[in-house]
Amino acid sequence: MKKFFLSAAVVASLLVANTSSAQTLASATKIKKVATAATAYKVETSQSNLEWNGKKVTGEHTGNIAISKGDILVNGNKIVGGNVLIDMNSITNKDLTDDSYKQKLLGHLKSDDFFSAEKHPTGTFKITSLSPIKGAQAGAANYTVKGDLTLKGITKPISFPATVSVKDGVASANGTATLDRTQWDIKYNSKSFFPNIADKAIYDDFTVKFNLVAKQ
Repeated sequence: MKKFFLSAAVVASLLVANTSSAQTLASATKIKKVATAATAYKVETSQSNLEWNGKKVTGEHTGNIAISKGDILVNGNKIVGGNVLIDMNSITNKDLTDDSYKQKLLGHLKSDDFFSAEKHPTGTFKITSLSPIKGAQAGAANYTVKGDLTLKGITKPISFPATVSVKDGVASANGTATLDRTQWDIKYNSKSFFPNIADKAIYDDFTVKFNLVAKQ
């Protein structure tokens, strides 16, 4: 009788293990099928751009950062994933007119106080999911995009609304993401870490307005 119970237990454990393995295999097969079905659209870097805006107590600055390359994955008429490579040394400023002050600002932004562009010349953004926004108005953000943003070698998940479309072999996405710079170890003049900094404080949140165009 003891042998019978032992055998039954062994058989049961094997059945559970086999079921789990089958489920894992089925899930992996499903993911593989989705990836296989998707078509990679190449990002048109000349038509795509990132515009940054950072604010401080005494004012704000804005500029652009170039996208080096990227792929947007499309399945049917839906964007299902993608990757973009960001050139951190391409950062520009649009609001300053004094060239010496502008170059000083850009040098500072590329330094270790901010983006450490020499050590980390590229950033990346990987789309992990897109969810439709119910009741989205025409022309307004119609998807919530989630993904992993890597800056300074640090990867953090982010989420933001975007207007996404696929039509006639062209995939596009545009919107604005609000990011907390301290998540990527950018703490320079942050009141969160230097509470007595007064009017020299730079706000933790900065925005990145993006426009991506990719073609088949």
